[in-house]
Amino acid sequence: MDLHSLVKDIRSWAVELGFDEIGIADVDLSSVSADYREWLRCRFHGEMDYMEQNVEKRLSPDVLLPGTIRVIAVRMRYASYAPRSTGDQSEAYISNYARGRDYHKVVRRRLARIARKISEVAGGNHRAFTDSAPVLEKPIAQKAGLGWVGKNTLILHPDAGSCFFLGEIYTDLPLPTTSEPVQDQCGSCIACINSCPTGAIVGDGRIDARKCISYLTIELKGTIPMELRPQVGNRIFGCDDCQLVCPWNRTTPEPHESDFAPRDVLTERPIKELLEWSEEDFLRNTEGMALRRLNYSQWVRNLAVAAGNAPYDLLLVSGLGSKRMEMLARDDSICVEHIDWALDRQVKANDDSRRCRK
Repeated sequence: MDLHSLVKDIRSWAVELGFDEIGIADVDLSSVSADYREWLRCRFHGEMDYMEQNVEKRLSPDVLLPGTIRVIAVRMRYASYAPRSTGDQSEAYISNYARGRDYHKVVRRRLARIARKISEVAGGNHRAFTDSAPVLEKPIAQKAGLGWVGKNTLILHPDAGSCFFLGEIYTDLPLPTTSEPVQDQCGSCIACINSCPTGAIVGDGRIDARKCISYLTIELKGTIPMELRPQVGNRIFGCDDCQLVCPWNRTTPEPHESDFAPRDVLTERPIKELLEWSEEDFLRNTEGMALRRLNYSQWVRNLAVAAGNAPYDLLLVSGLGSKRMEMLARDDSICVEHIDWALDRQVKANDDSRRCRK
């Protein structure tokens, strides 16, 4: 069959389903193998043990899905950046990508529909992924012409910035690959490196996840290091700082996918209000969202750190005290320790405020 015509059809189906762009890459990822293995050797992945599992499957798509010779890569934008920043420190900050419906559900379901269409038209074996298997999404996206890997390790595109989700379809069809990759246009800019609150960007295109606020508030299950807590600020799920300052995010298109619209229940909410949520409240209000990557203990832990960085508020102190009793009853020593830290910070903030008034 005419594979060039098939690619046009795939692109048309993707646009109909809300994707902004597709590209096609071969499965040779040997150029990133050494860097990835060195990143693991440096333990920059922290407690994300899954990153060091199935390494060969990550580096060789045809090992993950035998017979794969091409990867169809897609992107779908979720936000535009004339964004709100962390703003009012008494309000909890949730990363832009996580304020609406869980992208895993949206993107993968639609990719699966495209995979089925390809099977109906051309046969073959095809499988859809969205951050759901050992797949090196960003090197694949770069090979497929969806952008370049920026200094903050995100895929950047001159027309779309970095505020989009990625997805892939592995296929055994010999589709024509994208002929012109997007050239790296970061130049000498180091805005993302300078803006990282914890200094997690340790080189051009390399992150020490152990310092990254997204890792600390989402992936890390245990104790957030004491020395990094002040830099976490009011961020309770993820961090957007390296994207907020990126010049390529100054004029990006508005997202057209309503599923990613922010939910009111989690938009500009005071930390003290969210501390009042029970576990049942948390589960109900975050249903179908990426926030469900957190368990209730992590949720409370993150709110406690945000509370410790917030301006002094007697009602916030009261809320911390009540939550401390709840977590004591649950025998959650990690949450209790973070709450105690927050209470101590609130006391110091009150003392500082009094001294300034004298």
